[in-house]
Amino acid sequence: MFETVQSLAGGVTILLTGIAAGAAWVATIVAPNCSFDRLDYSRADGHVRQLLLSASAQISGVLLAATATGILSGAYGSAVLSLIACFGFFTNRWTLAPKKKSEAPPGVRQRKKSQRIVAVGFSLMFAAVAAISAVLAVFNI
Repeated sequence: MFETVQSLAGGVTILLTGIAAGAAWVATIVAPNCSFDRLDYSRADGHVRQLLLSASAQISGVLLAATATGILSGAYGSAVLSLIACFGFFTNRWTLAPKKKSEAPPGVRQRKKSQRIVAVGFSLMFAAVAAISAVLAVFNI
């Protein structure tokens, strides 16, 4: 009985980590390319930052579920990498958070482009971690 639950949890782990890696790819590569092709720079930049901010929370949730099913299936290596990727995507919430007005001198504009660049870099890096987690789940490691 437990072997059946274990194999089902392994399949769900593979599915969830694949979904997370694919969603990260869409949020960091596909949608920004479309936004910068169709919109002017400031609107595209705002759209991409908002997309990364909202997508990161859902991707973190999917990876947290993949961690739980990975532990249940016995793929502890995959579960650890899923948890690392989960926290990595959650850091986008802090990276893209608006800065306080008191941090910058009056009249100085905030550079939000660097926030977007860091968030995209983190997302791509942790998407690779999620993909590696999926491969480990396939081999039940």
